[in-house]
Amino acid sequence: MIAEAGLAALWLAAALALLQFGLSLAGNRLGELRAMVVPAAVLQGVLTLFAFAMLIWLFWRTDTSVVLVAANSHSDKPLIYRLSGAWGNHEGSMLLWVTVLAAAGALLALVERRLSQDSLRATLGAQALLALGFFGFLLIASNPFERLDPASLQGQGLNPLLQDPGLAFHPPTLYLGYVGLSVAFSLAVGALITREVGPALARAMRPWVLGAWVLLTVGIVAGSYWAYYELGWGGWWFWDPVENASLMPWLAATALLHSINVLAARGSLRAWTVMLAVVAFSMSMIGTFLVRSGILTSVHSFAVDPTRGSFILGLLVFYTGGALLLFALRIGSVREGARFDLVSREGALVVNNLLLTVILGTVFVGTLYPVAVEALVGEKISIGPPYFNAVTGPIVLLLAALLFIGPLLRWRRDSRPNLRRIAVPALVTLVALAATFAAPMGILPRLGLAFAAGLAAASLLPLAGRKLTRTPLTIWGMVVSHLGIAVAMAGAASDSAFTRETLAAARPGETLSVGPWRVRFNGVDPVDGPNWTAIEGHLTATRGGTTLRLDPQSRYFAAPPTETNEAAIVTRLDGQLYTVLGHQEGDRWQLRLWWKPFVTFIWLGGALIALGGLMALLGRVRRERRRVVGLEEQPA
Repeated sequence: MIAEAGLAALWLAAALALLQFGLSLAGNRLGELRAMVVPAAVLQGVLTLFAFAMLIWLFWRTDTSVVLVAANSHSDKPLIYRLSGAWGNHEGSMLLWVTVLAAAGALLALVERRLSQDSLRATLGAQALLALGFFGFLLIASNPFERLDPASLQGQGLNPLLQDPGLAFHPPTLYLGYVGLSVAFSLAVGALITREVGPALARAMRPWVLGAWVLLTVGIVAGSYWAYYELGWGGWWFWDPVENASLMPWLAATALLHSINVLAARGSLRAWTVMLAVVAFSMSMIGTFLVRSGILTSVHSFAVDPTRGSFILGLLVFYTGGALLLFALRIGSVREGARFDLVSREGALVVNNLLLTVILGTVFVGTLYPVAVEALVGEKISIGPPYFNAVTGPIVLLLAALLFIGPLLRWRRDSRPNLRRIAVPALVTLVALAATFAAPMGILPRLGLAFAAGLAAASLLPLAGRKLTRTPLTIWGMVVSHLGIAVAMAGAASDSAFTRETLAAARPGETLSVGPWRVRFNGVDPVDGPNWTAIEGHLTATRGGTTLRLDPQSRYFAAPPTETNEAAIVTRLDGQLYTVLGHQEGDRWQLRLWWKPFVTFIWLGGALIALGGLMALLGRVRRERRRVVGLEEQPA
């Protein structure tokens, strides 16, 4: 009855979403009944969480009388992968999507106090309409609770590539980010309906976008590291189409975050902020469609279904098209807002938005152009790192240069930029650029290292002259995030400039060299794990007086039959030694060795970017709470 209870909860939640949408649509004709919108949203969230908990329970018990469990789990799997199997497939991941969507709507109904009641009801109505589409998708085309008769004996297992701690937590984090942007979308639609586009909208939207942006950052960084060590690519970003699908909403959310700050502080960029909110969530839906439609080929596309992909495409067209039509109808009634000079903090943020939008457009075109060519002329083409690096690299450098200046400018007008303070990072950049000529490298890595040094110095300047213990968390958040960008840039540039690779077929006893390391191949042994067997290579790596042991594996999973390579990686302060064991060739074994100086800075930088966002979020929430408490304590 667990599956039936979960399915019943989904139907009830869908009915409540329909009620919530109807109540918000009815306007003042229903009088006090309109207040039912809030409890409907809360109950819908509770029921959807219950349904997802039932699915987790089914996977925990390995109930193979359910089609989804039988196809994606196995009684011999470790518990963590039995549980993560709940969202490592099409139906389960879409139920997770709907659960986050409904839970976000419930939380919005409970905590939002900045908006007028009309605007809040319109926002919850938009959120209910979003949920209705995805409830319909689950209940009509993608039922996660469908029974199997007769039941499978043990189940077929989970894709071994997904049996990794990184992939157990990566999808939920990314989904929280994706669907968190749905609230920004609904807030924008609600504001357009009530014509209440202003600073109150920005303050209501900001914590949701900040939270979604932090989670997207964590999800992308975790996914990047998973692809690096699990897929054996040896690269930190391959511009894989599915990687790009998660990058596009992040870029839009980054632009939206900066635009919201201008709207909240100065009342400017009203129409632009609303448009970015629509674009950001649309990018989330496009990413979902790309991963599940089967139109892209990628190892990440583990839940492919062209038929159901068409359903998602229909939802994408309906929601995005509807929002854009509403935007076109109401744009004339959105007031322009406060004016500002180009040389101002607002001006810098506008340029920041334009550069991010250009990168977003570049990634969008590069990802979808091969699909369009194949659909129109039947020719298969691919666009890879040479295109993306050549186009986005210079724009990222411009963004880094802008970060030198923007945080130091004043709001509205700054006729005398703080040249002396800008001179510090500029000098650091020039010194770092001169230092890079000590080693041969390409122009982009050289400029990347130089700008990263300058940006690191510029990031710390907003703290100059402040008492650090009394500096607001929001300022700390900006400093840490910008510093994280500098660290990540340094890691990416170092990886591009200094990586060394050795690929060879070696006999036991032979020694290879890569970078500063000498690696001796000692032989192989068979080993086994909880649900796999493997050939394990034994390597001894020596550098100076340091000797290390590495044991890369070539694994075989019986259910489903799959071979994977498990890299052995050693991390040091100045980089990583990365080793992979390949196939046997007579009495030799294929070995791939990489020395990747400072590559860990990429993920350290990503962690700092997310930490900065979290600090800014906590600072905003604390400031808002004090403001609300202060207002409540004022005498009538």
